[in-house]
Amino acid sequence: MEPVKTILLLRHAKSAWNGAAQDDHDRPLNRRGERAAKAMADHLAAQGPRPGLILCSTAARTRQTLMPLVKALGAPTPPISLEKDLYLASEDTLLECLQALPEGLETVLLIGHNDGIGQLAGALATPGPGQALELLREKFPTGALATLRFAAGPWSALAPGTCELVAFTRPRDLTRR
Repeated sequence: MEPVKTILLLRHAKSAWNGAAQDDHDRPLNRRGERAAKAMADHLAAQGPRPGLILCSTAARTRQTLMPLVKALGAPTPPISLEKDLYLASEDTLLECLQALPEGLETVLLIGHNDGIGQLAGALATPGPGQALELLREKFPTGALATLRFAAGPWSALAPGTCELVAFTRPRDLTRR
């Protein structure tokens, strides 16, 4: 029997718009985004599960979302793969990336962008706790994290409707506590 796999889908935190001359790929986080990235990093480090691999878009805002998480997770740092193809990737591209993961891997964290990451989370997920799926499908805000459990076999079998939504956490959910 295949072990249960966990997929963590994290949308980058809130970014700044510093004028039309700035390339979208190079946009940094704004102050609110920096706070949200730290809060989400602390949440993920405390609540788990610990990723065995982190896949991250090469955009500045995704890499800045990753930085506090690396610090919060502590040593040893999970392997990190900065992937240019994840920048503004579609749902299909993200799914193909996950389907190609090595079988020994049990937990992956993918840090990316909307619309692809929100669409992927909504497509993979079957109903989970409370109204989490409804909230996720309604809006996947910046800094939000979807935790999905996949028990249907090898990574290559990952497909829409094959994951249980375990949790959907938004930065504002963490600041209300």
